[in-house]
Order: sequence, then C-alpha cells, then structure tokens
Amino acid sequence: MTAKLFFREKKGTALKRFTLTNIMALLSLAWATAFTSPTSAQEILPFPPTPSASVAGRTMQESIYKRRVEPRRLPANAPNILIVLMDDTGPGLPTTYGGEVHTPTLDRVAKSGISYNRFHSTAMCSPTRAALLCGRNHHRVGSGQIAELANDWDGYSGVIPKSSATAAEVLRNYGYKTAAFGKWHNTPAEQTTAAGPFEYWPAGYGFEYFYGFLAGEASQYEPNLVRNTTIVPPPKTPEQGYHLTEDIAEDAIGWLRQHKAFQPDKPFFMYWAPGAAHGPHHIMKEWADKYKGKFDDGWDKYRERAFARQKALGWIPLTAQLTPRPASLASWESIPEDEKPFQRRLMEVYAGFAEHADYHAGRIVDEIDRLGYADNTLVLYIWGDNGSSAEGQNGTISELLAQNGIPTKVSQHIQAMNELGGLGVLGTPKADNMYHAGWAWAGSTPYQATKLVASHFGGTRQPMAVSWPAKIKADKTPRSQFHHVNDIVPTLYEVVGITPPHVVNGIQQEPFDGTSFAYTFSDAKAAGRKLTQYFEIMGSRAIYHDGWIASAFGPRIPWVSGAPAGILEWTPDKDKWELYNLDEDWTQANDLAAKMPTKLADMKDLFLIEATKNSVLPIGGGLWVPAMHPEDRITTPYKEWTFAGTVTRMPEFTAPKLGNTPNLVTIDAEIPEKANGVLYALGAFSGGLTCYVEDGTLCYEYNLFEIQRTKIRAKEKLPTGKVKIEVETKLIVPRPGSPANITLKVNGKTYAEGLVPLTAPLIFTANDCLDIGTDLGSPVSLAYFEKAPFKFNGKIDTVKVKYTK
Repeated sequence: MTAKLFFREKKGTALKRFTLTNIMALLSLAWATAFTSPTSAQEILPFPPTPSASVAGRTMQESIYKRRVEPRRLPANAPNILIVLMDDTGPGLPTTYGGEVHTPTLDRVAKSGISYNRFHSTAMCSPTRAALLCGRNHHRVGSGQIAELANDWDGYSGVIPKSSATAAEVLRNYGYKTAAFGKWHNTPAEQTTAAGPFEYWPAGYGFEYFYGFLAGEASQYEPNLVRNTTIVPPPKTPEQGYHLTEDIAEDAIGWLRQHKAFQPDKPFFMYWAPGAAHGPHHIMKEWADKYKGKFDDGWDKYRERAFARQKALGWIPLTAQLTPRPASLASWESIPEDEKPFQRRLMEVYAGFAEHADYHAGRIVDEIDRLGYADNTLVLYIWGDNGSSAEGQNGTISELLAQNGIPTKVSQHIQAMNELGGLGVLGTPKADNMYHAGWAWAGSTPYQATKLVASHFGGTRQPMAVSWPAKIKADKTPRSQFHHVNDIVPTLYEVVGITPPHVVNGIQQEPFDGTSFAYTFSDAKAAGRKLTQYFEIMGSRAIYHDGWIASAFGPRIPWVSGAPAGILEWTPDKDKWELYNLDEDWTQANDLAAKMPTKLADMKDLFLIEATKNSVLPIGGGLWVPAMHPEDRITTPYKEWTFAGTVTRMPEFTAPKLGNTPNLVTIDAEIPEKANGVLYALGAFSGGLTCYVEDGTLCYEYNLFEIQRTKIRAKEKLPTGKVKIEVETKLIVPRPGSPANITLKVNGKTYAEGLVPLTAPLIFTANDCLDIGTDLGSPVSLAYFEKAPFKFNGKIDTVKVKYTK
C-alpha cells in the first residue's frame, strides 16, 4: 500500500501511525545508506551531508525526533601533525648533524624520534613547497619555477591545479583543523592584492587559518602580512621590537590555545614555515653576537670541521668524501683582508637568524607539550626547502641584485654599508644583507653546490627529524632510504588511514608521485621503496634510479654574478652529464660517466621519460623570464591605472612597473603650506623609487638596491592649492637595465630632470608594495627614514599611471 492510502484510514489509528512512520524510516535509511557507503566516502571529497536521523511525519506528534550524529571519519587515535619547514638552510649547518649553527629544537625532535640523511627537496622554494603539500612532482603541479617568475608552459605556470588537492584540503575534509603560518609562496604573483581572487591563497587550498606572507621573501621587520584573506599591518614596529619569526610563533601558539579551548576533540594539522633563513638576513644584534669570532677562519675551514663532525656523529658514512670547492668560487684566502670583517659579520648574522628561527619553532613544540598533545603529535622538522643560498654571491647589503642580474663589486657594498653606519647596520632594517656564496657552500657540507642547483645534493639534500612518541621509538640510527618532499603527503595519509581520493570538489585527481616512508619508522635498515626521482630547476637537472644518479649542472652558476655567458643560445643538448653510484659514493665525488657511457645513456633516456610525464618540457623552461625575457614575467594585463589618494599595499608584482617601463604618473593634489610627505612610493629601503615633498619641494629618488641612489630635486617650491604633478620615465634604449630619463613637471612646467644610470631589470622587492600618499612597510628613501611612513599632509585626489611608448 502507498502512504496515501493509509492517510484515508481513520485519523489517529495505530495502524496508520505505525505504517507511515516505518515507511518514512525505511526511506530515510535508504537515503542515508546511498550517500555514506565506505567506497564513495574514500574516493570522493567532500563527504556528502549527513542526513537527518529524525523521521518527519505529518505532524510533530506523528514524527520521530533523533539528533543526527556526524560520523567520525578518522580513527580515534589520529595524530596531530606539525610540519616545520625552514628556508634556505643547508645540510652542513645545524649542530644536530655536525654543523655550527645551534639548533636545540631540531636536537630535541631528533633525540625523541628518528632522522633522515637522504631526504631531498627540489632545490628551490615554491617548487619544494608545492611538492610537499601535494605529494606530486613540482612540474606536475605547475611549480617548475617560483611563483613570481612563472610563465605560460604548464610545468611553470605558478598555479597548483585543483586536480592535485593539498594535504590540508583532504585532512580538513576528514575532520582535521588546519592552519599555516609564515611563508606561503604558492599563489600566482598577479593574484596577491587585497582584491584576490582567493582561490589560490592558502584558504583556497584547505587551510582554515593562515597568517604570514604570500611572497617568496619578506623583510623580517616590515613585512606585508596576510591574515586569511585580509592584508594586515605588523602588530609592532621594528623600534618596538618586532620580528616576523617571533610574530608567527606567537600567532601559532595563540591558534593552538584557541583550538584546545574550542575544538579539543579534533586533531590539528599545522604547517609552520618561517621566512628564516632566506634573505634578507634580518636579526637583532644580540643573536648575531652569539657567533662573534666563530667563523673568523672562513668557509674552507668550516667545511673541514663540519665534515669531520658529520663522520664522528655517524651522520654520513666513513667512506664519504669531502667534495672540492668549485673553481668559480673564491677561497677564503683569496678574500682581501680589508673585506674579511664584512664577510665574517654576514655569516654571524645568518647564524643568529637561523638559530632564532629554531628557537621559535621550539616555542611551538613547547606549547604542544604544555597543552597535552605531545605524545600523539607527529612532528616533521625539515631543515630547509632547499640548500643554502648562494644568491648573495660575493656578499651583499641588498640581496635582490642577484635576481636582477646586476654585477657589483664588494667595495660598493662596503661603502654603502659604511655610509649607513658600518658593520652594525648588517641585520637591521637598513640592510637586506646576504652572505657570501662561500658560506652557502660551507653550509652545504659535504656536498657540491647550493640552492638552485638541482643536479647535486648541496642544493637538494635536507636533513629531516621525525618524532611521534606514541608510535615511533627514539632511534639515533639515521634513515638512509632515498626520499623526497613529495613523499610527505603519502606518508601522512598512511599513518592517518586515509585512502587518497579520486575526486575532490568535483575534480578528478592526479595520482601521487610520492611514496610513503612510514615503513622506515620502525626499521632503520628497511630496503628503500622509492625507485626513481627526477630533479630539475632552470636547466640544472638529475635523475635518480635504484642507487644511481645522473646529473647535468645546467647553464647557471648561482654564485657567479651577471647573466650566464651565452644564455640566449643555451640548449640542454650541449650540457655535460655526470654519473654517480650512490651506494658507493655518498657525495657525488667520483664521476663514472666516461667509464660507463651505456649506463649514462640509459639514465639520460629515463630523465627524458620522467620529464615528459611530469610537464618538465621544455627543459630549462624556468629560465624564460629571469634569464632570457624579463619583460614576459606574468603580471596584470593593465596598461593604465587610476588610484584614489588612499590606495596602499599593492604588491609590487601586481603594481605598475614604474622602475623599468616607460610611463607617465599624473597626480592631482592639493598642496598645503609647508607641504611634506610621500606622494607615492614603490619598493623598500633595499630598492625602490619614491616621489615625495620635503618642506614644499618636490623630490624624486631611484634607489638601485642601496648601492646607487639617484636623487632629483626641484629648484623651486610647489605652489599651494590644486596642483597637477607629472613624473615621466623614459628609457634610453629598449632593453632591461636601460638608463632612464626622469622629468618632474608641475602644472605643465618642468621643475626638475635627471638621469638614472641603471634601472632594475626585473623587480625591486619580492614582498613590498606600491603606496599612495604614504610609504608603509620599509621606507624607500633615507631622506625620510626616521619620519616613515611620512604620510602626505595635503590631499591627493587621484594618481593616474599610464605606460607610454
């Protein structure tokens, strides 16, 4: 019978009530069963809504009320997860594994758990982070280059596709609370304004909470910060003691406490990734002074000491060889005596910066312990998203000179430093200092090369410590199985008990490239399960397979300044390949290519197969923007802008390219008596340009990375009242780095002119911004450094920018 027939029975009869109720209950049960089967729950995310457990009748008296219970998707003992990812830190640095940078937190995690001495990154920031979060190879997820230097090829697009859901997205669907802190570096650079779109921000990748910065680096004193999808100022100034690493530690601790108060029954997934120890190397004097005199004998001796300790600790085999210094890298003995104090202090600052980050990681570990979570928290502490960075080249007070391919002399840096106050300036807001590449090479002991070199382990081998007191017994025996950052997510899913979904948010998922290393937790000597792994960054490449690695260094030498010779004609076909038997040669010291040409040919073929599968082609595609065509960097499509006088914090990668593109800036403003303040500023003290008014006089400054400042000042004061100000930039020749003529006009009359001898070919900063009417963040000019943000005391109606031919 149908329900309709039963309604025709005498009202209130037991038969009618019983039959209707049971039919509806059966329908409800069938509906619930159809949408909560184990197969669909494992293969498709998000899970469907939990249906009501109540049964609705015609009236409430004829209905059954039962509160629905959300099914638990996780086992009762699912661990909390903390990933700590340091930045630009090489394997020869931490005291935990034989280095000389104090790392008590890394010590603590390693001693309570296990360590990995053959764990690998991609050799660069964005690529490593994308592979780590997704469990796929970096080119497969559009991250063959950093987000700011992305291009149109699929493997280099700078966009992690939704077909490769992050661990945060999947864990969140299963019931984890998710949060990320610090450096993100996986959002397309042109999408980082306050207007979004936010689909590729941390919130769009499964993180319910984010506090940090979207770019590849930031001032530790004056960063452009994001909380979730809102641009926020730092809570303190540098003068009040602000430092970014401390800030993100405080915020993470606050988040943990809130989690404990509000949702203690849910496990958490925290990704804590400080900007340390990436350039600029910013740290307070007391931290740098801890290392005063520790590195006086230079980088060559450092490597010898670290190498000996690594062997004594059993961290590397006794048969391992210390690889020689590259011929293109200066020896310590070759450094002039009058330069050595500068070079020593740069390393002292770096060491203090790195130790400071480890200390604040320890505060988070302490808080997890204090809250009672420690026993069932899986901690993965990865010492570096790549090896130590040689981008400081010969030692610098403004590290983006290297990104812009501008060659300089150390004397220029020392002179600029002395003008600012001497060695004490290093590590402060007045310097974006970065150490000599020799220190990066020392930090990569015992391996060849540094960050950006994917062919050799100095760029890719990262120590990792893992602890989980509830499940992992402390064991000092290093895990030597060959593994990679793309193995993190498969490992997490295995220990949590999650089957990788086939569909997430309606999008079919790519298979994993990573292999779980959970099998190593209880067995240090277990046979390795990762058979093959390719590496490639800007033409530097390698292929690992079953104990062997074939390597091609590529066209760029990170520690050599200027554009690589012949880069516009470079082809991978002419690169020299090397071959190493890693079972016998821990450090890639003995090249077997000449002795085993057939083996090498097989490995090269395998690389091409893997490259084709993973969207690596064209080989070296990441070179397109930084080395060949800086004019093609991905940016917003606009050629004209109109800004209100209150617009601030427009990230440089989204802003008009005022420093290297012909343009006209037109300002409609009301000038008061005794006018002062910034009309507009782009960049930071480390590099940028600014147009400001000082005591009624119109001024312009082009700050080329602190080593050259072009200052243009009008000879007469501005009229008061409504005024039209024009700033015209004309390049002398149509090429990157061209000199530029600057003309300042007021109401159509030329007030000042000047020549900028050299312009920044690419960018001034990675994380600072364009501001109208003020200079927030790091002030561009020393002229108003002490008065920053030097807000304009008149009124700016509009600022119009137009690219000119």
